[in-house]
Amino acid sequence: MSPTGLIIIYIIIWWITFFAILPIDVNRIKVIKIDGEDPGSPENPRIIKKFIYCTVITSIIFIIIYLLIKFEYLNLRNLIS
Repeated sequence: MSPTGLIIIYIIIWWITFFAILPIDVNRIKVIKIDGEDPGSPENPRIIKKFIYCTVITSIIFIIIYLLIKFEYLNLRNLIS
């Protein structure tokens, strides 16, 4: 598989994982209420922590998929034809 295809697969897996992890560990109880702010938005969304977790999980999933493709356990070209 080409490097461009691998990068695209990694980015797609990263975004799916990020949106799956995003609602985890969110405390929606507000200490300070600000007018015009959504009452359901979290006080501290912990984005950096979620970014790191997402990157680690995506890397593990990507390595597994890459190895399956490399050793031809997952060959999409043969499945199509």
